[in-house]
Amino acid sequence: MTGRWAITLAGRVVQVELSSAARAALADRGRPLIAEMELYFSCLIRKRVRFPDAVHPGALCAVVADGLTVCFRPVMTRACAIDPKVEKPELEAFPVQKPEAFVPKRLRIDHRRDTWSGEFVL
Repeated sequence: MTGRWAITLAGRVVQVELSSAARAALADRGRPLIAEMELYFSCLIRKRVRFPDAVHPGALCAVVADGLTVCFRPVMTRACAIDPKVEKPELEAFPVQKPEAFVPKRLRIDHRRDTWSGEFVL
């Protein structure tokens, strides 16, 4: 398995790269891995890569390789909650008119100390 792919989400090409540690962990994994690039709109914009157990029904997804699916999901909250003492508000889909304008250009996935991590570039 190579460590670089190009996939298309919402008509935009996304470069996906797995570190050698991530490729080895994926090969040893007994079930598929889902990498979800979450773009969170609230009072601030936050980018994070999540590794959920299942694909969210509203996410834009593409199968990268056997055992790896990459998704993009823009989300928002109705209220701004910066204070860490405040309970996290419920996420909901962010209704973007042109999702291709927000789909990331690049995703890098790594695996260290039995933990998946990722970062993406808009």
